[in-house]
Amino acid sequence: MKSARHAAIAQIIESRNIETQEELAAALQERGIRVTQATVSRDIKELHLIKVLSETGGYKYATLDKAEKGMNERFIRMFSESVLSAVCANNLVVVKTLAGSAHVAGEAVDTLRWPEILGSIAGDNTILVICRSNDDALQVAERFRSMMK
Repeated sequence: MKSARHAAIAQIIESRNIETQEELAAALQERGIRVTQATVSRDIKELHLIKVLSETGGYKYATLDKAEKGMNERFIRMFSESVLSAVCANNLVVVKTLAGSAHVAGEAVDTLRWPEILGSIAGDNTILVICRSNDDALQVAERFRSMMK
C-alpha cells in the first residue's frame, strides 16, 4: 500500500503543480487513495520532496533529482554565458571568466559533481579546478569548452 501511494505521489507531482499537502491529499483521494494529512507529511519526508519555484512563479513539490536537474541546467547556462576559456596544466584546469563572474561559474562547477573533479577555487575572474589526474583534466577542460557558447 505504501509503495503504491509513493508511486502515485511521484506521478502526481510530475504531472501537476502541487503546492500544499492538502492539494496532494486531494489528488491522492481523486485516485481512490485515502490519506490523512499526517500520512502525506510522512510521505513527503520519506520521498525527500522539496518545494521548488514553478514555471508560474509559485512553489510546487518536486523530487530532489528533478530540482537538481533544473538547477544544473540553470548553472550550465550561467557557466556558458560567463566563461571565456578553459585550459589545463597537468591535473589542473584554469577557467577564465568575465570580471566578477568566477563565483557563479565556480558554483556551476561544484553543482555538476563530476567525479573527475576534486574541488575548485574561484577568484574574481578565474577558477582553479583540481582534477584527479592529467587525463581527467584534459577531459574536463574539453567538456567545459563544449559548454561555452
